[in-house]
Amino acid sequence: MRGRVTVVGAGFYGSTTALRLAEYNIFKEVILTDILEGKPEGIALDMNQSRSIEGFETEVIGVTTTAEGGGYEKTAGSDVVVITAGIPRKPGMSRMDLIGINAGIVRGVAENIAKHSPNAVIIVVSNPLDEMTALAQIASAFPHNRVMGQAGMLDTARFTNFVATKLSVPVGDVQTLTLGSHGDTMVPVPSRCTVKGKQLSELLSAEEIEDLVVRTRNGGAEIVALLKTGSAYYAPSAAAARMAKAVIEDSGAVLPVCAWVEGQYGISGVYLGVEAEIGKEGVRRVVESKLTDSEIAELKVAAEAVRAKQADVKTL
Repeated sequence: MRGRVTVVGAGFYGSTTALRLAEYNIFKEVILTDILEGKPEGIALDMNQSRSIEGFETEVIGVTTTAEGGGYEKTAGSDVVVITAGIPRKPGMSRMDLIGINAGIVRGVAENIAKHSPNAVIIVVSNPLDEMTALAQIASAFPHNRVMGQAGMLDTARFTNFVATKLSVPVGDVQTLTLGSHGDTMVPVPSRCTVKGKQLSELLSAEEIEDLVVRTRNGGAEIVALLKTGSAYYAPSAAAARMAKAVIEDSGAVLPVCAWVEGQYGISGVYLGVEAEIGKEGVRRVVESKLTDSEIAELKVAAEAVRAKQADVKTL
């Protein structure tokens, strides 16, 4: 067991992420923070009392923080920081509707992380994801490789689930991939989708595949509409925790994440959903894989769509 990971925000997403990280039993400490006094401490106490039942030794530490930066000294020296802080979507809201409120929260968090954990790798999950990832890098002044966003893993997991359900096959038999933005310009990649080694196009019609693509693109909104209050957190927390695990283990796992792109696919100077090799320094390298011409074209459209919005966050 080694290292410490901080999860900022003790809502459903943050607390579930903290528990997943603790149950991996690879971190020495998981620190859970929130601005609601006593909430992270209470959740941490509850989680620690489950250790003997679930068989993990990782200690969970709850820390109340303030908007002015109080409490962050207790997170000092974190190897990984997962930012979940911010308000969730409500029915009818787009991810972009959250930008004004969440920008101020994420900026403050990133500045405090940089102050107390200057060598950390930051994983952003606050929405709108692509824009908040860019803002966290600007506010922390960290190198681009040490700030990444959780999106592609979640969207890929949703695509995989929809394909497995459609074909009534185990999810373990399905391989899918989504790139691009975490939003309207998401790019599910059917050419990289297989079921037991067979191309998805051999098993489903173009219309059926497109239906699954659209459902994947709207996957978060579908859950928000059903819940009516709050948004998804089980699948998102699994994705964020797995990214943090890849960092602390320096695994070199290739995962779809929101990473800084500089030349790959003919795209430069933007945070975008791509495949990347993950290690202790964050993104070791962006993996440029084979895509069809139409998929690359869609990826370039996504890049330009998020580029303008990411430029705007500098003033937020």
